[in-house]
Amino acid sequence: MKNMSGIRWWVIALVALATVINYIDRQSLNVLWPAISADLYPDKTSDERKQIYAFISVVFVFSYAFGQAIFGKIFDKVGTRLGFALSITVWSIATALHALAKGVASFALFRAILGVAEAGNWPGAAKANAEWFPSKERAFAQGIFNSGAAIGGIISIPLIAFLSVYFGWKAIFILIGLVGLLWLIPWLFIVKGPPESHPWISVAERDYITNNRSGTPELAVADEYDPSTRELLSHKQSWGVIIASAAIYARVAQSQAKLGCHYCVRSDRSHLVAVCLLDSHLPV
Repeated sequence: MKNMSGIRWWVIALVALATVINYIDRQSLNVLWPAISADLYPDKTSDERKQIYAFISVVFVFSYAFGQAIFGKIFDKVGTRLGFALSITVWSIATALHALAKGVASFALFRAILGVAEAGNWPGAAKANAEWFPSKERAFAQGIFNSGAAIGGIISIPLIAFLSVYFGWKAIFILIGLVGLLWLIPWLFIVKGPPESHPWISVAERDYITNNRSGTPELAVADEYDPSTRELLSHKQSWGVIIASAAIYARVAQSQAKLGCHYCVRSDRSHLVAVCLLDSHLPV
């Protein structure tokens, strides 16, 4: 294939799209929980269902915080191309597996896998940015993939609510899991490797990227601190970051559960209503 121009913009656009998918997948439980809890826990009270949701959410956020360190190391070992492929494959399969959940234990397990794998999106995005963009364009590139988080957060709730009109919660988990796996097709097709070895990149773009990186690559490699995962987790500072991050997200999840802040759907073929239940006595 002849050389392509602007490959770096394709790379960051795909990273942004992965971030959108990331947020859709993680928000799905929040939107679908009323239907799930009614299906799986018909004999539970509203407060008991909230407690179950809070526990599952806490499992997710602790796994997410822990996954940052794990996938940061994985991306350093296998590179951006395979690191993203591994991360989104695992989290997409974990999302689809939610359809098989039968209780608290299975939901917690699938949310834990989802949390660890989804955490890879951020170190992967940072690595792709540093690898594919010269220093003077990195802030703009970071803005592009960060916008994926905002877009995903905006569209995830109405999108899943809309799907709820036509599909059950199990089918929706499978559908959004498939979206992540479909993302792999353009990623693996376009991102053949880093700029130095990509077969389609033009000489001009390769030189523009590699000649405008900050620092001296030879010195950076020689002086690089590259701890193992075991060594990284042996530092109390690492656990401080993991626990503090998880505690913040866990507090948010508990607050949501306490307020009954789940996005519920009341729908038929012609009307769709998605509401945040701030009062457990509101009719749905």
